[in-house]
Amino acid sequence: MSSLQWTDLDSKAVDTARVLAADAVEKVGNGHPGTAISLAPVAYLLFNKVMRHDPKDDRWLGRDRFILSVGHSSLTIYNQLYLHGYGLELDDLKALRTWGSATPGHPEYGHTKGVEITTGPLGQGLASATGFAYAARFERGLYDPNAAAGQSPFDHFVYVIAGDGDMQEGVTSEAASLAGHQQLGNLVVIYDSNQISIEDDTNIAFTEDLSARYESYGWHTQVVDWKKTGNYVEDIQELYAAIEAAKAVTDKPSLITLRTVIGWPSPKKQNTGKIHGSALGAEELAGLKTALGFDPEKTFDVAPEVIAHTRGYQAHADKARAAWEASFDAWASENADKKKLLDRLVSGAAPAELEAALPTFEAGTSVSTRVASGKVINAIAAVMPELWGGSADLADSNMTTISGAKSFVPSEWSTHEWTGHKYGRVLHFGIREHAMGSILNGIALHGNTRAFGGTFLIFSDYMRPAVRLAALMGVPSIFVWTHDSVALGEDGPTHQPIEQLATLRAIPNLDIIRPADGNEAAYAWKTVLERRQGPAGLALSRQNLAVYARGTADETGAIYAGAENTAKGAYILLEAANGNPEVILVATGSEVEIAVAARLQLEAQGVATRVVSAPCLEWFDEQPATYREQVLPSALKAKVSVEAGLSLGWHKYVGPFGQSVSIEHFGASADAKTLYREFGMTAEAVVAAAKTAIATN
Repeated sequence: MSSLQWTDLDSKAVDTARVLAADAVEKVGNGHPGTAISLAPVAYLLFNKVMRHDPKDDRWLGRDRFILSVGHSSLTIYNQLYLHGYGLELDDLKALRTWGSATPGHPEYGHTKGVEITTGPLGQGLASATGFAYAARFERGLYDPNAAAGQSPFDHFVYVIAGDGDMQEGVTSEAASLAGHQQLGNLVVIYDSNQISIEDDTNIAFTEDLSARYESYGWHTQVVDWKKTGNYVEDIQELYAAIEAAKAVTDKPSLITLRTVIGWPSPKKQNTGKIHGSALGAEELAGLKTALGFDPEKTFDVAPEVIAHTRGYQAHADKARAAWEASFDAWASENADKKKLLDRLVSGAAPAELEAALPTFEAGTSVSTRVASGKVINAIAAVMPELWGGSADLADSNMTTISGAKSFVPSEWSTHEWTGHKYGRVLHFGIREHAMGSILNGIALHGNTRAFGGTFLIFSDYMRPAVRLAALMGVPSIFVWTHDSVALGEDGPTHQPIEQLATLRAIPNLDIIRPADGNEAAYAWKTVLERRQGPAGLALSRQNLAVYARGTADETGAIYAGAENTAKGAYILLEAANGNPEVILVATGSEVEIAVAARLQLEAQGVATRVVSAPCLEWFDEQPATYREQVLPSALKAKVSVEAGLSLGWHKYVGPFGQSVSIEHFGASADAKTLYREFGMTAEAVVAAAKTAIATN
């Protein structure tokens, strides 16, 4: 174990961070100073003495990852980014929580240099950290599987600071269970057990033996109690020793429970809810500064020797970086093919062979889009070694298994059905949809692989907080949601999605893709894998759907458009026979079949009808206005949307004079054909809606 070198300047840097936290919240008039004050020594210890990182390059491949799960205590990280030279300056701290600042109320990925993940909703940081740790292990297996433990340039740690709120949120229980099961020795969590929340003492709602719970999950646990003597003593050496001990345990994630006093040494408000979520006030702020030996008349006071000392960390970072670069260069010279793969993944490019690898589904056959998706996954897995994934205990229903691949799990957990390997490609989340979403986000944020996770569309409700954060961060997480309508049948209304498509589409920056046949499913996957600006959710059918004869004519002489048009989000699948439509039917997924059948009836009655397949409205909205006008001309008022769910949101596309064939109520337990008939999802209903739309105009 390396020894800790700690000087008076280190102590002064910690106290400077405390005062900066208090000053920043005082200036803006709102925020969370208490935790940032008491966690200052913890964060400083990590940034200055423990972690491998480079302030000049916050995307350095060899860095350890730091996740502030207590995102409300944003100053805990902002102060260290300022002190260590990541680009934040005093003016940024002064602008905390204000318009246009680099220091928003909660840390935001992509907004502030040095922030690895957007945190704020409690539990998400810690849960996503499990995904970071997953990714670190998988990437090591992808690039350098045979190196001795700790000797690969791809070996690094994931450090987390979590709090009482994180530990109470259910998502962390799901993720911690998986982390212990996976034996993630690269994950080190420091739990700030100050036992204060907004409602003050957490004993009112939270009294469990947390260490025992985490031990039962398979974690290595330690307690560092700075209150054990009856006097509050911040024993930095003890905490450092605990971190080093945690790092030495390679087959278990580690939890260090740190007993702190929130807001210490604030004279009157320490250890109360009053310092958790509001400014100290002038008198208390002056008392804090006096206790720490600072001039109470000065604000944002940083001694020149302190900033020189903390930013002097760069010299240490340069040495660590040089040693890592030598190790990386040696690896690269011995692994030319793996280095080529890494270069492609770092660039974000999909493989050149991706389109050629896509399976083709034969016209005249029928296949559910969930089955088609499974075939696509297996086809592209051959050219994308970085692709891995699975489901929340629904592999046989979601069709998310890469055939012949081993499972990503320690080999000792192999079963009759699954063979485990620590570097496997098949993910098993168990029945933990919420953690699955967070873990997928962590994998995406860690970078350099593409992971997916599946469940039923109805259970996207359990994932929604993680899905929303993925969209907020703009990270390319992939969610596979099957059983996408009431057509799943007899399981009944508890399992039949009605509002899910509409409410998921309401999340900004989230792509919802509902392919109409097997070939649309193939091109949907291609497009998802080529895009990297945000998450995507594939909504896939349980029931078989007809595969369209692309490039050939139907009974009316209209030509089925190619499935490659899926990338445009919406396209003219079948034009009116005379080329001059009187009505446009816009449908998604399994309801495209209904629209196609309705078109035949309308054309037979002399009504020129266009069918538009709209697998992804978000992609369609990105197209040039000229293209969107070509597909859905504004001058043609008679438009009908067809989707087995709420009509909410379709007004934008069908206009004020359009009609929607939809389901505005919960489902029922019956077979799919009966449900579609009883709920009006029929060609006849679409024909009637089309005639109403025409008559209205």
